[in-house]
Amino acid sequence: MKGTSGGVLPLTSLNHISLVCRNVERSLDFYQDVLGFIPIRRPESLKFDGAWLFNYGIGIHLLQSEDPEAMPCECMATVERKLREMGIPCIQRTVEEGGISVDQLFFHDPDGFMIEVCNCDVLPVIPLAGGDPVWVCKRATEPPPQPLPTASPPP
Repeated sequence: MKGTSGGVLPLTSLNHISLVCRNVERSLDFYQDVLGFIPIRRPESLKFDGAWLFNYGIGIHLLQSEDPEAMPCECMATVERKLREMGIPCIQRTVEEGGISVDQLFFHDPDGFMIEVCNCDVLPVIPLAGGDPVWVCKRATEPPPQPLPTASPPP
C-alpha cells in the first residue's frame, strides 16, 4: 500500500472503532468498569447483538459475532474506489432509523481489525441513562439533524 498514488482517504474525523467480541456483556462490563465508557443508544434496526459506548470524544461499537465475515454489506462510491485502488477489500451497508440514514463502509487493517468509515455525524449520542443527546461530530456549516425520538420515562 505504501507509495499508492492519490494519498490517504478523504476523512474529516474518526467517530468510533468497532470491535468484534465473543461476549458483548463481558466486553461491555470491561469498557464501562475499566475504561469509563458510557453505554449509548444503538439503532434497533441492527439485527445482530452488540452495544455502543462513548467517552473521551470517541465511540466503541461492540459487535458480537463468531464470524465477522457473515455481516453482509455493499460498498460506498468514493471511499470504496480509493480502497480498491489501494488493494483493500471492503463491504458497505446502510442503516436507517427514525428517518436518519447512516452509510457504513467496513474493511480490515493489516492485522485483521475491522475499521468502519461512516457518516455517523448524523447520529446523536444518546446516553442510555437518560439526558439530552450530544452532538460530537457536527460540521460547522451544517445544522445538526433532528434527534431520534426517545421513550418517555415511566410515570
